Amino acid sequence: MNNSDLNNFDIKLRLKNLVESNNLQQIKNDLKQMRESLKKFPADESGIIEIISNDSVVEISKKFLDGEIQQILETKTLERTHYYLKRLVKSVSEKRTGKVNDLNLNRWKEYDGIITDSLWIFKKRDSSGAHNAGYWGNFIPQIPNQLIQRYTKKGEWVLDPFLGSGTTLIECRRLGRNGMGIDINPKVCRLAERNIAEEKNPFKISSPVILADSGKINLHSEIKNFGIQKVQFVLMHPPYWDIIKFSDDESDLSNSGSVEEFLKSFSAVLENCLKILDKGRFIAVVIGDKYSGGEWIPLGFYVMKEFLNRGLKLKSTVVKNFDETTAKRQQKELWRYRALAGGFYIFKHEYIFIFQKNK
Repeated sequence: MNNSDLNNFDIKLRLKNLVESNNLQQIKNDLKQMRESLKKFPADESGIIEIISNDSVVEISKKFLDGEIQQILETKTLERTHYYLKRLVKSVSEKRTGKVNDLNLNRWKEYDGIITDSLWIFKKRDSSGAHNAGYWGNFIPQIPNQLIQRYTKKGEWVLDPFLGSGTTLIECRRLGRNGMGIDINPKVCRLAERNIAEEKNPFKISSPVILADSGKINLHSEIKNFGIQKVQFVLMHPPYWDIIKFSDDESDLSNSGSVEEFLKSFSAVLENCLKILDKGRFIAVVIGDKYSGGEWIPLGFYVMKEFLNRGLKLKSTVVKNFDETTAKRQQKELWRYRALAGGFYIFKHEYIFIFQKNK
């Protein structure tokens, strides 16, 4: 097949012709030829090819399309064959997205990289592009990647009030979302700006980094500088109380003198963020628990309660595997002894709570 043949390959037209046929064997023969033709289409690094449908170019996963054709080839009856053909026609010609993301539900099988289970296990962190693990306490990029795809559309605004080294805004750049990050630590803000600047910006989106206390900053005033009234998603990854001391600033949540003080400071940030979150949109928090003085402190559930007390709807509780820190990896046997002697279990997970603001 030459380039001219590829350009004239209108998949919707060919599939509709097959729907109108009542010759099952002929339909399957034509599908086999179509499948062979599609093999010659060049795909990009992510396996996406460009085909013609309705006289316009459609981007589609080569793997998805091949799998759909294979499913039709395995059908036994004309009725079932027509059913799958009509469904495939719809998937290549109609886009059905939800109100909070760009996922085309007519091609839901195409999103095999998006997790829909409540247990997230990642063998290693994404270290591609500007991502790195040089900042102690940053979360793995796969978390914002998954959440941003599920709860935002391209061009919308994401707020991260505990920015850290900039992981969320790097993912925003990759996915075509505007991202605003706030952090109380000036050194960390400079680090985030350097990291974000290293990531390509193909969608020409905004990635402002703001040095401020997220519980006190006037967010309404701040976002007006970018011509917006609201943000569409908030992703929070606060300190897990005082497990890691991030700065000497008394307002830093990691310097809270008690769990009550931590929750009070966190709630101030939460209240501030909710003021500029669009109605009906989502806010997520990544949080772990703490073990201190011979007692497991359920910090994650305390934080969850702060959201529920403000009338937000809990949509999901995700449990994510927690990789060992460098310190614990070097003292693995010691920690195992401590667990056996102290009657507790070593932390290997953290929570991702996802809430929806009332409409």
